Amino acid sequence: MRAVRVLFGRELSLAWGGGGGPLLACGFMLCLTAILPLAAGGDPRVLAPAASGATWMALALASLLSLERLFERDLEDGALDLLALGPLPLEATVAIKALAQWLATGLPLAIAAPIAALALGQPAHLIGLTAAAAALGGLGFAFTGALGAALALGARRGGLLIAVVVLPLFIPPVVFGAGALTRAADGGDPLSALALLAAYVLFAMVVAPVAGAAAIRNAQG
Repeated sequence: MRAVRVLFGRELSLAWGGGGGPLLACGFMLCLTAILPLAAGGDPRVLAPAASGATWMALALASLLSLERLFERDLEDGALDLLALGPLPLEATVAIKALAQWLATGLPLAIAAPIAALALGQPAHLIGLTAAAAALGGLGFAFTGALGAALALGARRGGLLIAVVVLPLFIPPVVFGAGALTRAADGGDPLSALALLAAYVLFAMVVAPVAGAAAIRNAQG
């Protein structure tokens, strides 16, 4: 347990301090939602139906920003070799890194998501659902993003490769999350879409640590 606490504290500190921490991701998401009304003309009748989808698209893109350095900095300074030889298996290391990434970036984005959605014309009574769905989806983004970062480890233009690998995997949570909000806005039941989103997150939490650890071993070998 001590090794888990030490590693989690280290990763959380790096995630908050490296590259501006959550402020960069939140600022990027809010900038995207500010640009959209300018492109669409600012008509609330046009923006409101697309508010949920646009918010989730901005959330997914903002989640990409800090993924490149998730494993790359440890590879550069030799810390990844020490982590591989440490008391924790690599699968646990990948999971801890993903959880720290979610806590440092995913939760702040979930707090900013209702602001972005309201700015695009989403009904105010969906604030709580928007934040909860964004927090759940952000957990899926963090684990899927950790897998992409591990697969791109050591590659040139790793950030571009991560985007190519991860963005298709971000499509299901965007569809489920935006679908839940759209159903709720139309007076329907969002639980089925939220259940699909939760299933995706659980799948990512199971698969990403195992596949990510295998990718790291391959990069080290």
